[in-house]
Amino acid sequence: LCSNNNPYASFGATLARDEEQNLWSTPHDVTHTEADDDRVLYNMIVVRNQLDKDSEEWQKLNYDIYTLRQTRKEVRSRWKHILEDLGFQKEADSLLSVTKLSIISDSQNMSKARDILLKLLEETNIFPTSWELSERYLFVVDRLIALDAADEFFKMASAMYPKRPGGDRAAEGPRALQSGPAAVP
Repeated sequence: LCSNNNPYASFGATLARDEEQNLWSTPHDVTHTEADDDRVLYNMIVVRNQLDKDSEEWQKLNYDIYTLRQTRKEVRSRWKHILEDLGFQKEADSLLSVTKLSIISDSQNMSKARDILLKLLEETNIFPTSWELSERYLFVVDRLIALDAADEFFKMASAMYPKRPGGDRAAEGPRALQSGPAAVP
């Protein structure tokens, strides 16, 4: 009955492990790459999994994990929406796809990509207030520079997600981040 030759023996465990290891947004995200913000989320998951599911600490961590994943999905959605409006309907997903094999197309673009990314953070509402820049979007901006579309992307991001002084950036713009009591499914 217990055979080591059964390829399906650990199927459920593998799926659960995949879901926990995929820290970017959704289970089986093919664009996943590990970055600092992924390690923070991973550590939250590890701590949560060591707690009793009925505890208040577990519920708080579970909510924080869910909220962080939802925030990441919303940011990605904003980027995708702008890319599609720029005419990259078919290419939007591949432009946003960052893996461990992704490289910067031209090392001279690194500085310009970093500057544009910082400008997006400071002058637009494309990222929520508490957002720490993700290395993922440095690769995306690099690709936009190579396509000569980075400046147009910034202009469109500024128009669609303008930064309003004195307000919470996460609650502004046409696609405000949704928050509310919810649990990780």
